[in-house]
Amino acid sequence: MRAFRRSRRLAAVAGTLAVAIALAACSSPDTVSLPLPDQVDAAIGGDVQAQLQTAVERAVAASGASAAIVGVRVPWAGVWDAGIGTVAPGGAAVSDAMTFHAGAVTRSMTCDVLYGLVHDGVVSLDDPVGKYVTGLGDQGARDGLTLGQLCDSTSGIGPYDPSIDARIRATPSRVWTPRELMAFGMSRESTTQPGTVFADSDTGYVLLGFALERATSKTAAQLYQQYVFGPNGMTSTSLPDNGTADLNGLWTGAAADGTAACTAPTPIVGLSSSAGFTASGVISDLADMGRYAQALAMGLRPYDAPGRFENPLPAVANGPSWFTARGGSYQAGSLIGQYGSVPGALTAAFADRTTGMSVVVTLNNSRASADLVRSLAWELAAIASKAPAASGRTAPQAGLPWTAEDMAAQVTAAAVCPIP
Repeated sequence: MRAFRRSRRLAAVAGTLAVAIALAACSSPDTVSLPLPDQVDAAIGGDVQAQLQTAVERAVAASGASAAIVGVRVPWAGVWDAGIGTVAPGGAAVSDAMTFHAGAVTRSMTCDVLYGLVHDGVVSLDDPVGKYVTGLGDQGARDGLTLGQLCDSTSGIGPYDPSIDARIRATPSRVWTPRELMAFGMSRESTTQPGTVFADSDTGYVLLGFALERATSKTAAQLYQQYVFGPNGMTSTSLPDNGTADLNGLWTGAAADGTAACTAPTPIVGLSSSAGFTASGVISDLADMGRYAQALAMGLRPYDAPGRFENPLPAVANGPSWFTARGGSYQAGSLIGQYGSVPGALTAAFADRTTGMSVVVTLNNSRASADLVRSLAWELAAIASKAPAASGRTAPQAGLPWTAEDMAAQVTAAAVCPIP
């Protein structure tokens, strides 16, 4: 497969990105300087790059995808941006400049808006949801349900995706309203009290975005521009009402014998971002997503609160102690980020909170569990963390609590199609 590397797109070689933005919550325009890591502006060494490409190609096969877009930034060693595969089986080669669905990374961005509004004194983390949104039924009106709990995904509200995933795949261009999405999730019975257990809920993030719109009399897109896209210098990223990404998706259905029909996936063309809204509706590209992952993990924005990721809860039952969640993001060892799926795509973005090493990857088939793309991202991070330092630079000593081999085995375990 052909890879397209574009290290020239790397921003902030000197270590600081200055972005002029107008913050509507302030009395005058402010200039925000993001002290991004001092990045080596060169391709990562050949041996490491070959390992990264092999890992991605295995995951493309395992997921039934035809393509991957991947970016790895290792501040002390270099950059690897690549488009691997084709936009569809037998189609044109994919480019690393294409836009794609950010998926669950949108959840972190919605929490950015919340923390930005808290910083500006507009709302509080402890504000009850009912202060801003009425007519939510029993789940939305439960005592103690707060904006902060929606961000932390401890609301106890069920997800809407299981109810409408098949409908979205059948008619991907359909426009959905936030109220429609929330209704499906809130119809599911909850067995937990708010604030007690982490359970990822797309419904909760749609409700959070909806509540913040009403708290500010601004659209979610305007709030994202003010608190996320502007401060992070994300010029190719949007939360459109009904936008679509350059890279379309696939879905591997079942063959007559019940096995996965890996040789004939179904195209998912023109997926509307409205199906994700503030849970998974953002469309972005590698340059923006890499910068965003670093800024999020390292807490580089003016509104980043020291306590956002403190006192996290277990991300999965009986999982490793180093895998936790809080503040709209997952923590995995020293990495902070998000991962998940939308119909036709699996996407993950993580960065190291100390070094800024980052990994962004999307696969254009959603038939496999999102665990596959999470494991791939962590495999790439493990490989990248061992990259030798460029001349005049020093590699950090800290490591990750897993090996590349550990994560490669998890990718294999999550495979839905044969791995050559």
